[in-house]
Amino acid sequence: MDYSKAAQLLGVEESAVKAIASVESAGEGFITDKSGNKIPKILFERHVMFKRLRDFTPIKSADMAAKYPDIVNPSPGGYKGGLLEHERLARAVQIDRVTALESASWGAYQIMGYHWKALGYLSVQEFVNKAYTEDGQLELFIRFVKASPNVLKALKAKDWVGVARSYNGPGYAKNSYHINMKEAYDRFSKE
Repeated sequence: MDYSKAAQLLGVEESAVKAIASVESAGEGFITDKSGNKIPKILFERHVMFKRLRDFTPIKSADMAAKYPDIVNPSPGGYKGGLLEHERLARAVQIDRVTALESASWGAYQIMGYHWKALGYLSVQEFVNKAYTEDGQLELFIRFVKASPNVLKALKAKDWVGVARSYNGPGYAKNSYHINMKEAYDRFSKE
């Protein structure tokens, strides 16, 4: 991953870019499928699927939650990790493809699919296609940070609370995102 390219384009330190990838995906944007192919690391968010079905489709999210609580649910959770996240996504695609793709976070920087339009992509599929290459994942991150003034400002200031709050939402503290990012930044800065 060309962290220096992202750092240069964003006007931030390379160690700051590495810190985010390190925390969001343990620094690895890909996993290997059963056929030996590299595919993007994802995390499927069932609560996002619930909200997006409710708000953007005629599909009754409560009905889907009753039938498939592990992939449509008003509460976060149900994570399986690794390839099992892709299996959850494949099941969600059977309900509604666009909503399912929007409800996963993608790649090294774990950018949510529902950001596709704000990042200038023509469709969620174009966004997802980018996640299948290292350069594409870096592009997703750069576009996300450029489209998120609070993230960029906090990243430049190395304000890890601000980065974590803007990047991960109000629940950032319970997962110690701010602490983990600062520790990762400190570690990368010494290399």
